Amino acid sequence: MNLDKAPEWARWLAQDADGAWWAYEAEPNQQHNGWYENEVGRIVKLGMGEPPADWTTTLTRLPARGD
Repeated sequence: MNLDKAPEWARWLAQDADGAWWAYEAEPNQQHNGWYENEVGRIVKLGMGEPPADWTTTLTRLPARGD
């Protein structure tokens, strides 16, 4: 995923089982086929990609940018 699409507030990046990429302000929770917001912070869909072999390994902490 191209991190240029992620907003400056994004601190987490993750891909769901269907290939959807998401940026999260707060660490997301895991559900049966993807990630979801934990009711705090912002979330934005970044786009679609090839579904990953193991979506559970895609959660990534992003470095702080532009704060």
